[in-house]
Amino acid sequence: MLKEIKYLLFISIICFFIFFTTKYYFSDTNIKNTFRSYNNIDEKINIYSKKLPILEDNTKNIIEYVEQSKSNKKKKFNFWKLLESNEE
Repeated sequence: MLKEIKYLLFISIICFFIFFTTKYYFSDTNIKNTFRSYNNIDEKINIYSKKLPILEDNTKNIIEYVEQSKSNKKKKFNFWKLLESNEE
């Protein structure tokens, strides 16, 4: 009997918690406050973006291309042959 009362109490506490959190989340005051904070953030971003300095572009002709010769022979490795040679 005591075990059932304990479970009932746990379930009721969980239900109350869910009920009150959803009630607060969907309340008009919370919706208004979140909308106001979104507007404030947008205004702050706009103000900050106007104050940002524009830097000059100093990256012209900075890349030097190096031609590689085609005569470089690379050793081709075959994965299965490497395994077979290690097994012996």
